[in-house]
Amino acid sequence: MYAVVETGGKQYKVEEGTSLLVDRLDAKEGDKVSLRAVMFRDTDILAAPKELEKVKVEATVSEHLRGPKIKVFKYKAKKGYRRKAGHRSELTKLEVTSLKLGKSAAKKPAAEKKPAAKKPAKKAPAKKAAVKEEGSDGS
Repeated sequence: MYAVVETGGKQYKVEEGTSLLVDRLDAKEGDKVSLRAVMFRDTDILAAPKELEKVKVEATVSEHLRGPKIKVFKYKAKKGYRRKAGHRSELTKLEVTSLKLGKSAAKKPAAEKKPAAKKPAKKAPAKKAAVKEEGSDGS
């Protein structure tokens, strides 16, 4: 059983007990975070948005760290143009604690919609048909 989750605009394949490095999250060490599943696989594959509402993926923030220094050097030969720059990514290490398929969350809103459906619907005012003049068809 595994899931593909999305965080920070990137997708990761996770199983229960795996750890992954993601872009920095606004959570303290030890906090639980829930990740949005974009696909789930157990005995069959779930990929429809309504089916994915049932999937719960929870992870614990184990630490915040920084990635390796990346050096960027740009130059143009015989022109005297040289630029050196670099950066380090701010990362969060997550430990996936639970990956489960829960009861449908989509059934509750459907029950709430039934009383709202009993109210009479207001009709939109009818639009007037445009009158086409003779000779204005461009010929």
